[in-house]
Amino acid sequence: MNFLMLRRGIIGFTQFTVHFSAVLASCFAKMSDLKSPLRPKRSTQLVDFLVQFRWIVVVFFVLPFSCLYYFSIYLGDVRSARKSDKQRQKEHEENVKEVVKRLGERDASKDGLVCTARPPWVVIGMRNCDYKRARHFKVDLSKFRNILEINKERMVARVEPLVNMAQISRATIPMNLSLAVIGELDDLTVGGLIHGFGIEGSSHIYGLFSDTIVALEVLLADGRVVRATKDNEYSDLFYAIPWSQGTLGLLLSAEIKLIQVKEYMRLTYKPVTGNLKELAQAYADSFAPRDGNQDNPTKVPDFVEGMIYSPTEGVMMTGRYASKKEAKQKGNVINSIGWWFKPWFYQHAQTALKRGEFVEYIPTRDYCHRHTRSIYWEGKLILPFGDQFWFRYLFGWLMPPKVAVLKATQSEAIRNYYHDHHVIQDLLVPLHKVADTLEWVHREMEVYPIWLCPHRIYKLPVKPMIYPEPEFEAHGRQGDTKYAQMYTDVGVYYAPGAVLRGEPFDGAEKCREVELFLIENHGFQPQYAVSELSEKNFWRMFDGALYEQCRRKYKAIGTFMSVYYKSKKGRKTEKEVQEAEQEKAELDTPEVDEPAD
Repeated sequence: MNFLMLRRGIIGFTQFTVHFSAVLASCFAKMSDLKSPLRPKRSTQLVDFLVQFRWIVVVFFVLPFSCLYYFSIYLGDVRSARKSDKQRQKEHEENVKEVVKRLGERDASKDGLVCTARPPWVVIGMRNCDYKRARHFKVDLSKFRNILEINKERMVARVEPLVNMAQISRATIPMNLSLAVIGELDDLTVGGLIHGFGIEGSSHIYGLFSDTIVALEVLLADGRVVRATKDNEYSDLFYAIPWSQGTLGLLLSAEIKLIQVKEYMRLTYKPVTGNLKELAQAYADSFAPRDGNQDNPTKVPDFVEGMIYSPTEGVMMTGRYASKKEAKQKGNVINSIGWWFKPWFYQHAQTALKRGEFVEYIPTRDYCHRHTRSIYWEGKLILPFGDQFWFRYLFGWLMPPKVAVLKATQSEAIRNYYHDHHVIQDLLVPLHKVADTLEWVHREMEVYPIWLCPHRIYKLPVKPMIYPEPEFEAHGRQGDTKYAQMYTDVGVYYAPGAVLRGEPFDGAEKCREVELFLIENHGFQPQYAVSELSEKNFWRMFDGALYEQCRRKYKAIGTFMSVYYKSKKGRKTEKEVQEAEQEKAELDTPEVDEPAD
């Protein structure tokens, strides 16, 4: 399928239907519970209509094409699953040879920087950048989407980088196994979670997705294929690859830690009320014992997350694995939330504010992907009536829209509109600063709901790009241990209150303020998000010493774009990037500790 032609055709159709879409929209507006406008009250432009009535394109094009897209991927996964481990390994070795050969054909003097052949809009990331304009030599990794081995003895899954979370949970959970950290959204890939940011409700025990990696198979710039572990000769590369955005080499496979799981998740929904500081404390108390016994499994749940629905209300959820026998005991409530007609999970959890505390049993795989169908709560903006019972029963099986197809149908004007009037940010902050962060987000952006998910940042023998606060272990704060500091992902995804009320909102300026807030509070921002960071401030947020050391040692400079330029907002020319790379290569040590602009 020619996705470029599809993208242009759908955008053209959108513009053609603007004039009659207002009539259709009025029919559905009464069915939506959104009481606030989705755009500022200003002089009407074409982009306002394109955004307001974007649901037409979503219903008639994005959802059907997404369904076909998902089905084609599923068929490929089924074919792969029917092959033997030996056959998949043989295919992997052949594909590795092809990629090594392709990289060897590159003429560094004229072919430009290396990039994968995957179009930029296919990835999950939402930042508005076009880095592939400066990366002309494409390497096709599209065949690297197989589960190579599930080793029950070593408790390790060996997978290729394009394996996604739906694929691997479909294979492992029926065996009562799971990745230690498995992303909630089906489309998240192993490569993206390793090179970027991956978190789940189990991260307060196991850390981020990259912390569960056992070994990495990487193609280096000089054509060598190496296996990096935490204690072999490539240990520096092993620790440098997380958060590097694929700028140190091409990931070919990964060995990931598995854990034993049971058939159900016993989930407790606990409503909390109070001011934001009190909500933050209730969240911390839900998984972090005040006596500091953070490694005691009887005191720490298997899964935890919090959702803040307003400045005074939230629901904290804690889960423990449960057997089928326990779940089916008389009096227990089983809720198979994976069915297409079920209420969206965040809205179901919100009922605890009226019902009070309650417990139910959810099939483990359904729970692992609980936010997929509604894309957390972004689905409410994409389809304002998508959560209504009539739509869920009739068309819920088409959900969710595939992010890649959504992005393919966006014009440049729509992308810029979302960046100016929408927030998709993850603020990773120390647990003891969650209350301050919630107050800041409310004051500056007023975005609700807010997702809270704890995770450890480990004290490692080297200093990677993200690291705990200096001497954190000396303070003995709630949730911390001597070997790891407890952080929290404060997920802010929705239209700000000012936009919903039709008031002015400067998205770019708020993004800069978010990033400065994180720098000042030893926080981190995943690079998938929109960023306004200058290079100086980028290296104030992240530590670049190990990364730059590996860039030189493994000859990535001049072959792969640096992580800053790949994350940088806006278009980049090859000349701009090459000149910056050359300047960096001439420095004896990278300037990563310069003061703020």
